[in-house]
Amino acid sequence: MAEIPVDKQTTGAWIIHHGRKVAADVRGAAEFSAIDLAAKAASLLARLGESDQATLSAQQVTAAAKIGNLNPKTEMGACLDHLQKRKLIDRSASGAVSVLGVTGTSALTHATDLFEDNDPQSIERAAITLAELSSQAPISAEGAIDLISDTHKLTKADASDFVQQASQIGFVDAEGEGADRLLFNGNLFRRDIASKTMKVLSSLNSAEQAKLSEFDAKVKANGAIVASEAGALLGETLFSKVRAAALYDMNIVSNEAGDHVFITAPGAFHKFSNPLTEDAFDHAKALVAALSYGMSQSSHVRGRIWSIDLLLGKLIRGGTVGPAPAIGNDYRALELERVVKTEHVGNGFTMRLLKREVGVIALEVLKGRNAAASALETLPSAGMRSYTPPEVARVGLRKTQSATSKAQTRSLLSAVRGGGGL
Repeated sequence: MAEIPVDKQTTGAWIIHHGRKVAADVRGAAEFSAIDLAAKAASLLARLGESDQATLSAQQVTAAAKIGNLNPKTEMGACLDHLQKRKLIDRSASGAVSVLGVTGTSALTHATDLFEDNDPQSIERAAITLAELSSQAPISAEGAIDLISDTHKLTKADASDFVQQASQIGFVDAEGEGADRLLFNGNLFRRDIASKTMKVLSSLNSAEQAKLSEFDAKVKANGAIVASEAGALLGETLFSKVRAAALYDMNIVSNEAGDHVFITAPGAFHKFSNPLTEDAFDHAKALVAALSYGMSQSSHVRGRIWSIDLLLGKLIRGGTVGPAPAIGNDYRALELERVVKTEHVGNGFTMRLLKREVGVIALEVLKGRNAAASALETLPSAGMRSYTPPEVARVGLRKTQSATSKAQTRSLLSAVRGGGGL
């Protein structure tokens, strides 16, 4: 059986996704070393880079590694070595690093290249195949074992061990036990109804499968389809099956003309849970939160925002805004992630945007062209010290994680700011 085709960006996204799962597992890094190193190196590259070429001091590089939970004594050096070998960075004798312009998309492509550089094992390639397979539709554990065994030349016993391990680490979600066990992508197929989804899909005849494939392509091409049009394309019988299986999201827009239902594909937003592609959206949500606070609750003394179009427009064009005292407090989470750069000027701070794609997404949200703005939680009165993306909040960690201390936050901010004041 031929391997499921996956493009480089999708492969890179799965590498980042799996790398985060591996990092949370006690033996994960030892068993999936190519995924672990590629994910860490690509994530560090994305954190170091910005839209234009950037040069960071040794102190700033170490801070970026720590913010990404890399050990600066061991893991950071290995990641930098691999990035330099691929000519993605230049390093000076002082430890400073120069990075060419990096976007979320290019970082994913680099993740795939870094993965291939590290001679991945068959089970590491199988991890990507299984993740992509379980994103298309829920699959039985037995079916997954057969496919993985055939595709990656593993014995049935080894394939069975891998599938069990994959669900334990979190490469895929699982439901049920024994022969009835189902594997699926929990971001696309809701837990507790995965078995129902599989039954509905397996019950479709060839004509219905063809209609559904045509409909799926149209949803992906257009982003969203009006429910009435979906009913006309699929027919009421098939459309009712699709709704029952929760294959698509129903989005209701209400206005003076009534309620309007739109169909969207979950995979367009949440397929990978939280790789670098979604990092841009998480960063945009954090930027929206900080800007919203500046517009609605910040006082004139600390720097109230009066025109979001002008402010974000200037940042997206590469300009600097400020000075204002609020900038030094409200954007700390984004500063640590190297989305923005602040400088201490007089009694306030100035700010410029390092990753302009984040500003573009945020502007779309703030101008009302994206429903994500309504999902933002009420902001606290203090400036943001950190930001927890929705996926991290949704999934319970296997063990309690300690929060970054205020002293550590101050230390990292100082390093990111190049020794400037807090």
